[in-house]
Amino acid sequence: QVQLVESGGGLVQAGGSLRLSCAASGRTFGTYAMGWFRQAPGKEREFVGGISWTGISTYYADSVKGRFTISRDNAKNTVYLQMTSLKPEDTAVYYCAAGRSSRAGRAEADFGSWGQGTQVTVSS
Repeated sequence: QVQLVESGGGLVQAGGSLRLSCAASGRTFGTYAMGWFRQAPGKEREFVGGISWTGISTYYADSVKGRFTISRDNAKNTVYLQMTSLKPEDTAVYYCAAGRSSRAGRAEADFGSWGQGTQVTVSS
């Protein structure tokens, strides 16, 4: 089992930037993919992006491609979500998730452990 704790959320103006962090403990961090999801009020949780266990491969939802960047530091057991050019529609609770394997996925079923979430609010 993996325990995940997100941080870095907050209130930012449209066009601004934020960096979310997710600290992991439990299973050896460098052996599984990681992902970020978000859930806006009244909406289903949706995939934002993911990163392979090596950090070499990253992939994103079309809605954030070119604006968000995922990275990981396996020595620090931490994954990051750098968000730039933020829009009001990016407002949501952001969750990090640990993959069930080293292979990356986009579905919630591909991830077995979840953080508690961190709120990101983008004002217009």
